[in-house]
Amino acid sequence: MTASESRGLGARIFENLAQAPWIWSFLAAALAFGASMVISSGQGTVSLLSAALTFASFSVVVGIGQMFVITLGPGNVDLSVPASMTLAGTLSLKFMASDAGLILPGLLIALAVGLACGIFNYGLILALRIPPIIATLSSSFIFQSIAIWSNRGLRIKPPAPLSDFATGSVTGVPNVAVLVILLAIVAWFVLERTIFGRWLLATGQNMRAAQLSAVPVNLVRISVYVGSATLASLAGFLLASFSGGANLNMGTEYMLMSIAVVVIGGTSIAGGKSNVPGIWGAALFMFLLVSMLNSLGLGAGVRLLLTGTIIVAVVIFASKRSYSA
Repeated sequence: MTASESRGLGARIFENLAQAPWIWSFLAAALAFGASMVISSGQGTVSLLSAALTFASFSVVVGIGQMFVITLGPGNVDLSVPASMTLAGTLSLKFMASDAGLILPGLLIALAVGLACGIFNYGLILALRIPPIIATLSSSFIFQSIAIWSNRGLRIKPPAPLSDFATGSVTGVPNVAVLVILLAIVAWFVLERTIFGRWLLATGQNMRAAQLSAVPVNLVRISVYVGSATLASLAGFLLASFSGGANLNMGTEYMLMSIAVVVIGGTSIAGGKSNVPGIWGAALFMFLLVSMLNSLGLGAGVRLLLTGTIIVAVVIFASKRSYSA
């Protein structure tokens, strides 16, 4: 290959990457990481990367579920994510009661909670014909109330082997991150390589046209809402195991976080277009951004203001790039 051909190939690769909607979230994460390293003079690089992978993993789990919901089109969003996380984490840890022999049943209980929450959410949407935002927000109060009633102020520790897994790592990579990477690969496969993925994208692009094309729209919608709640419950189970127990505020930050990582990651809020890799980039960016602002010693109010401003800027920039492409 000649030098000119190499330059041409490099230019084409760069052009393709520039048009990929997920590249901007990873670029933003890299810039935030670089800024953090400059501020800290390069100290704590390994620990920062490990923490970023760990905490981003929880955002990715709920983000994947939210991504499928948002792909259904405008007005579709699951606001019950925090309550589903809290309820699943509370009930599963209460059932296990720190008994290592009950880890698998405890996981199944968490997933069953997600299944029930998802069915309940879509039941409200279908039976009462109310907007998904209102339905999931209403159900979140019910889920949170059940969690409060069952928790009774207790903080039950997870079984030791489960806690060790959630906080451990393999060759320096957190176990939770490895698990979520595999989960993201499965989600990408479902979206890009299965008939369900094509049904979902068709429904999000034009629900009426999808119905006329014999797409089982109601099956797709209930599957998506059940999947979102189930993934939120899995995130609650993992987060409670990682943090040493479930608490009633454990899911609070993940309602807006689950939406932010989806939008920043390149998924269209208009529906019909999803992006799994971008969720990882956006989740890393969000954590590293907060870490950078903390390193500067800024107050909570300033951090929230700057975080919101940067998020809006990234979303606008990414949107303009996708439109120009």
